[in-house]
Amino acid sequence: MSWRRKASTGCHRLTASNSKALMPLLLLGVLMGAMDLAIVGPALPAIKDDLGMDDRQASMLFNAYVLLQMIGTPLLAKFSDRMGARLAYVVGIVFFAVGSLVVVVAYSPAMLYVGRGLQGFGGGGILPVAAAVIATNVAPEKRGPALGMLGAVFGLAFILGPVLGGLLLPLGWHWLFLINIPISVVLAVGAFRLLPTVSHPERLPLDVPGVGLLSVLLAALVYGLSVLDVQDLAASLTHWSTVLAIVLVIVLVPVFWVVEKRAADPIVRPGLVASRPIALSAAISAGAGLIQSGNGFFPILAVTAIGVSESVAAWMLLPGVVMATIAAPLVGKLLNVYAARSLILVGMALVVISLLLYGLVPMSIPVFIIAGMIGGTGMASVMGAPLRMVVLNHSTERERGAAQGLLSNFTSVGRLAGAALVGAIAGSFGGGARGYQAAYVALGVFAIALTLLALLLKGGSPAGGGARKGSAPAAQPAGGARNIR
Repeated sequence: MSWRRKASTGCHRLTASNSKALMPLLLLGVLMGAMDLAIVGPALPAIKDDLGMDDRQASMLFNAYVLLQMIGTPLLAKFSDRMGARLAYVVGIVFFAVGSLVVVVAYSPAMLYVGRGLQGFGGGGILPVAAAVIATNVAPEKRGPALGMLGAVFGLAFILGPVLGGLLLPLGWHWLFLINIPISVVLAVGAFRLLPTVSHPERLPLDVPGVGLLSVLLAALVYGLSVLDVQDLAASLTHWSTVLAIVLVIVLVPVFWVVEKRAADPIVRPGLVASRPIALSAAISAGAGLIQSGNGFFPILAVTAIGVSESVAAWMLLPGVVMATIAAPLVGKLLNVYAARSLILVGMALVVISLLLYGLVPMSIPVFIIAGMIGGTGMASVMGAPLRMVVLNHSTERERGAAQGLLSNFTSVGRLAGAALVGAIAGSFGGGARGYQAAYVALGVFAIALTLLALLLKGGSPAGGGARKGSAPAAQPAGGARNIR
C-alpha cells in the first residue's frame, strides 16, 4: 500500500516501518467505536435492572451518545484539519476512554448519561479522522479499498457485538465497557507512534461562536427528533417543547451560516456545504440514514409477520449483516474500476428491491433473509466508500476532516428522523405486520426518489484513474518526498 504525506505543510512523514501498521490502527479504532454501539442493545436489560431505569430513562442512553457524537464529529474533524490527525485522534480516544471508565463506575442514571456523552463525543471523531488520514496518506488507487475496509468494520462490529455481549454479560454489564480502556491505551500509544502530525499547526483564532451555535443547534435538533411520539405524532409535533426545538433549529441555521461566513477559520466553511457534489452527497447520506433506520424494526416485522421468536428474529438479521461486511471492501476495490456514482446507483437499486420485498411480498423466512442480503449489499454500496470518495475528491486537503464529519452528521440526522417516521407510518396503518410492511413500501418509494437524486452526481472517473473533473487536486509530495510502499 502506498502512503504519502505533504511535506510542504510541515507534516511529519510516514516511514516504511510504520505505514503497514497504520491501517490496522485506524480499523481497530473504528471497530471499538462501532462495537460500543452494537453492544449496548444486549446490555440494556441488565443496565435497566441494575440502576432501576424505566424505558424513557434507558432511551436517554442513546440520546446522550448521539447528541455528543454529533457535536464531537465536526469539532474533532476540524481539530484534525487544524492541528493534525495525531492529536485529534488521541483526543477522541481519551474522551472515549474516560467516558467508558465513567460508565463502568456509574451508580446512577445521571452518571451513566455523562459517561455515554463523553463516549459519544470522543467516538464522533474516530471515523472522520480515520477517513481523512486515508485520503491524505493513501495513494489514489488504494483509497477505495481502504475506505471500504472502514465500512466492513461496522458490519463486523454488529456481528461480534452480540457474541461479545453473550460472553461478558454473565460477568456483569460493566465488563462490556471496561474492555474499551485497554484497547484505548493501545490506540493512543499507536497513534503517537504512527499517525502523521504537523510541526507548525495553524494559529488562526478558534471559532468559539460557531462552536456554541452548532452545539445548541444540534442539541435542539436531537431533542426535537428524540421526543417525537410515534403513537401520537400529531400531538407530539404540536407540544411546546417540540415546537421550541423546531423554532430554534429554523432560527439558528441562518444565524450559524452568517457567523461561519465571517469567521477566520469556521468550523464548517459555508463554501464546503455549497459545493454541489458535497451537498448532494450529504443529502444522499441523510436519506440513506433515514432508510437504514428501518433496520431497527426488522425483528418486529419478523415476529409479527412470520411468527418467529425474538431470538430467532435477531439471528435472521445475520445474513444481511454478513453480506454488508463482505460487500463493503469489495465495493471499495470496485472504485478503481467504476465511478462512485455508478456504484451508488447500483446500491440504491438493490436497496429499493430489498425494501419492496419487505413491503409487498408475503413474509416467510427465505423472503426475509433474501431481502436482508440484498439490502445489506446495496447499503454497503451507498453508505460505504463511494459517498466518502465523492466528498474526498471535492474537498481540499485542509478540509477533508471537516467534510467527512459533515457526512457523518447528516447520516445521524437521517437515522434519528427515520426512527420516528417508520414508527409513525406503521402506527397509522394499525401496527403489526401490515403496518410495518406499509412503512417499508413508503421507504421503498423514498429510496426511488433518492436514486433519482443520485443521478445528479457527476459520473467522474474511477479512483484509480485520476482525479475527477472538478475535484480537489491530489496531494503531491514536495521537497523530493516519495511514495512509501
